[in-house]
Amino acid sequence: MDLSLSVITPSYNQAGYLKQTMDSVFCQGIPGMEYVVIDGGSTDGSVDIIRSYEGRLTGWISEKDRGQADAVNKGAARTKGDVIGWLNSDDLYLPGAVKKALAYLDGHPDADAVYGDVLSIDGDGKLINVMRFGQYSAEDLMTFRVISQPGVFFRRSAWEKAWGLDLSYHYLLDHHLWLRMISRGKFVYLPEPLAAARFHPAAKNRAHTEDFGREAYRLADWLLTDPLTAERAGRIEKQIRGGAAWLDAHYLSDGGEAGKSLKAYAKAFRLYPGRVMEDKNRLALTALMMLSPKAAEKVFRERAAKRLEGLRIYEKYLG
Repeated sequence: MDLSLSVITPSYNQAGYLKQTMDSVFCQGIPGMEYVVIDGGSTDGSVDIIRSYEGRLTGWISEKDRGQADAVNKGAARTKGDVIGWLNSDDLYLPGAVKKALAYLDGHPDADAVYGDVLSIDGDGKLINVMRFGQYSAEDLMTFRVISQPGVFFRRSAWEKAWGLDLSYHYLLDHHLWLRMISRGKFVYLPEPLAAARFHPAAKNRAHTEDFGREAYRLADWLLTDPLTAERAGRIEKQIRGGAAWLDAHYLSDGGEAGKSLKAYAKAFRLYPGRVMEDKNRLALTALMMLSPKAAEKVFRERAAKRLEGLRIYEKYLG
């Protein structure tokens, strides 16, 4: 395999998860891999953990920054690998994930990025769900079919053409990057789990659910005005705005904001009814949350258990 790899972990006060994250990177066994950790000035013991790996890291820093996007940009500037993996300090790579991604990119020079499915785990590493995706087009991403960031590996050339992450985004910064990359190139789906994303009370996907919707609406406006995307986006404006409303509804539902979520679903239905009907099970679950949160939680767990059939083999890597 001729491609070289750089992995970047942005971190801030995640001492409870950081060691497991770093171990999941080193366990990939990639010869010559660069691995940098960019810490935002943690005060919870994270720096001691990072320092204990110092001899195995390509480099690390701990200093106040302007957020996650700034940290990842710093990491990319400090590395040279042909392919970049971005793994947050509470997420994990699954065994063999990096080799699979590199092997595909090595054999398919036309692909700018590959992505796979991502397991959802809780703060204790318990498997709670699986996020399955598909072979998405640029239009799919424009209408907010999102892919999970830890399961994405992209060429440095694609990163450089897209000018890295935009520091003004804090919640959908990854989706903004994918939109700029796929508008210039090609993404390929690998239909298997590559990573695990952690859902816990302090995570952005739980603590700031309303902010994801705000950035989705902002991204919709950007898509319709940016010279790179405006022409293509203009042909599907209703679907884009409806997709943004759907994403808002989805995150609000995840955050337990059932009433606000149903209002966002209604907005999405007016603009893009097909998308809401695809998500009718989640819509029904959100409505049930209004009546009985406990019943909704039970239904969610039953559905998740069915989706997780065949994935229990990964549990030994997650705890």
